[in-house]
Amino acid sequence: MNSSPSSRSAIVVAELGPTNTGKTHRAIERMLEHDTGMMGLPLRLLAREVYDRVTARVGEGRVALMTGEEKRLPPRPDYWICTVEAMPLDRTVDFLAVDEIQLAAHRERGHVFTDRLLHARGRKETWFLGADTMRPMLQSLIPHASVKRATRLSQLRYSGRRSLKSLPPRSAVVAFSADRVYELAESLRRLRGGVAVVLGALSPRTRNAQVAMYQSGEVQYLVATDAIGMGLNLDLNHVAFAALSKYDGAEQRDLFSDELAQIAGRAGRHLNDGSFGTLNTLSELSPRVVSSIESHQFPAVRSLIWRNAELDFASPEALLDSLTRAPRHSAFIRVERADDFDALKDLSQVPAVRDLVTDRAGVELLWQVCQIPDFRKGLLGQHVGLLRETFLQLAEGDGTLDATWLGKQVSPLDDVSGDLHTLMDRLAAIRIWTYISHRSSWLHDAEQWQERTRHIEDALGDALHERLVERFVQRAARRSARRFVRATAPVAGSGSDSPFAKLGLLLGEVAGADGPALTEEQFVQRVVDATHEAFEVDALGSISFEGQPLARLVRGTDRRSPQLALAEPEVWTGGARRRLERRLNALARDLVTEAMGGFPAESLTGAGRSAVTRGLSYRLAEGVGVITQGEAREQWGLMDEESRERLRTLGVREGRRYFYVANALSPPAMERRCMLTALFLQKPAPKGVPSEVSLEASVFGAREARAFGYEVLGSVALRIDVVERLAEALRHPSGARQAQTLMQELRLEAGARAVVLRELGGPSGSAAMKRRRRRRRGSQNSPAVQQAAGLHPSSRESGTGARGAPGGPKPE
Repeated sequence: MNSSPSSRSAIVVAELGPTNTGKTHRAIERMLEHDTGMMGLPLRLLAREVYDRVTARVGEGRVALMTGEEKRLPPRPDYWICTVEAMPLDRTVDFLAVDEIQLAAHRERGHVFTDRLLHARGRKETWFLGADTMRPMLQSLIPHASVKRATRLSQLRYSGRRSLKSLPPRSAVVAFSADRVYELAESLRRLRGGVAVVLGALSPRTRNAQVAMYQSGEVQYLVATDAIGMGLNLDLNHVAFAALSKYDGAEQRDLFSDELAQIAGRAGRHLNDGSFGTLNTLSELSPRVVSSIESHQFPAVRSLIWRNAELDFASPEALLDSLTRAPRHSAFIRVERADDFDALKDLSQVPAVRDLVTDRAGVELLWQVCQIPDFRKGLLGQHVGLLRETFLQLAEGDGTLDATWLGKQVSPLDDVSGDLHTLMDRLAAIRIWTYISHRSSWLHDAEQWQERTRHIEDALGDALHERLVERFVQRAARRSARRFVRATAPVAGSGSDSPFAKLGLLLGEVAGADGPALTEEQFVQRVVDATHEAFEVDALGSISFEGQPLARLVRGTDRRSPQLALAEPEVWTGGARRRLERRLNALARDLVTEAMGGFPAESLTGAGRSAVTRGLSYRLAEGVGVITQGEAREQWGLMDEESRERLRTLGVREGRRYFYVANALSPPAMERRCMLTALFLQKPAPKGVPSEVSLEASVFGAREARAFGYEVLGSVALRIDVVERLAEALRHPSGARQAQTLMQELRLEAGARAVVLRELGGPSGSAAMKRRRRRRRGSQNSPAVQQAAGLHPSSRESGTGARGAPGGPKPE
């Protein structure tokens, strides 16, 4: 990914423009047209939102999520969704994108975005997304980049001052401190009955629950900090500013017009126009500022924040010197301050630390410790004290942190009591330990600590969401008091047909019920966080979680597009429904991918591929990983060898009678195929499908056999993997014994066997009979007998077979 001659020659695109131009959407679509890709987002919350969007398209099995405190890593991900700081720069991908690239001018985080702008590249294509103010800088630094201006899809208009009481539905009120957010939310609750709250300090778990509550229409108003300005997609009609200045970490200052526009632009999504204004406690915005926001015209960025990336680890002093090195380019300004630099400067003066940084490895370790983020944003000395103890333990002992000490730091945070401020303080603190737990080499039993810190963060997030709902949403507006009480056995006398009869009753407490009570949000989060293996999907498409029915798949436009129906949608609040449907839609995409043997149809049918590749890939996807030779032969012949080899690496095989993805003929894939086919045909699969390799042709309706993975040969239907193995064996003298064994295992009647042999290119029945007579008269080792066991090889060039699974005849 690092800049190199090959990466510099790849395509670089800059998509620049205001909010609501579809930049992020287009980048996602373009990434999915490549085999592999990576996106860097400015916020952990936004990274999770994009992760949800991508997994809903391709399933969770192909997508990794990487942030400082959260990692979801499937075994072989094709796509990486990350915060900009957490992008794994050592991983090569075809497509790379960085969002909100104008943050390269941010005085604290800007140096990270500048580094990505200069060095992060996709092997084939790189996109930078952001404000049009970056145009001159991008044209100067990357002259070969294709700079495109994205136009807003809807109009944004100033509507003046309003009172809280006169705000229209689907409005967001923006403030710049947690106290002010809570104050405004309380006022809106009294006036309007309910409000959602979004702050940057919330965990993704809490934020997602709050946003889902708003998006589903459970509440009509949102109070937020400027955290909503960084690309979060909300159905907003109006944005009202409750303040026009904020503390930026160094001073209280007025917001610039482009910062106001970034937030105001959240109003009016897609083709719906939006409006912005202020609360009547503020003065009117100046005509100049209003004009700039409405016309999206702002002063260009003239300089970027930069920090030297070529660090010298010879000593703490050498490292400090290299970090303060001045840029050579006039467009760059050296970063003024950063928490890691300040921590390094302080720790390098501590005698106990200096005694341990005597070599390069020690200095590198010290720098890694200094980069532990201070989510609490308290006194620097408090955080430096924590870093000092962390470094001393890592450097003095066996290179790991003492488990007892870790427990003393983490255990007090495992407490969900207290008010909103207390819970948010604990959330900020546990995020530090979550970050540390993901430095696996620093801990014994790192996975255990990751699980523990995640559990604490989740519990705190759930408690915070519950407190927010209790405080800012009237009970009449939301059914949030319900608790699901898990039970190991049906509750006597319940008489409920609800899918939660076993999971629990919609009551506060149930006498005699086993297991802890779960709120609706907690149960939904368990589903959202669950891995693919935690779900049970039966042959009819019913989806269960922990033994309880959740939803079922229903007929879509084709076999690859099943739709989802919750088992009992009225049980859930709107926000819970949205989150469940998002997770289960991702599960459905994983099931389709399994049926296709892992074939990445989404990327291979994209506009960036050649017409023949797109055509063949579309046919393979349409056939759920299996198509006939006749459907594929022409396009395969037109394809260049490089494209063929690419498909072969993805498992595509050119068989004797079929083109297929090798893993699409495995037993688990065949089971998924039959489920999807039965859903689409709206009838159950015939008995014995897909476990039986041979069935009577009459069990299938017209053209159904191929859809279920069988081929009709006379009066019988053979499973396609067996057909392929037989067809391959019948064309090779060396496969004669294998063909004979397979035919014996099929236990077909003589007439049916003759038809199968003839259909697959073998000898006629009479020819086979004559050879059997000669075999009885001649020597068992005679050439005639060997030929009778097999068949004359075809002059056609051999293809590549597929391997089956144990338990029956296997495809080669």
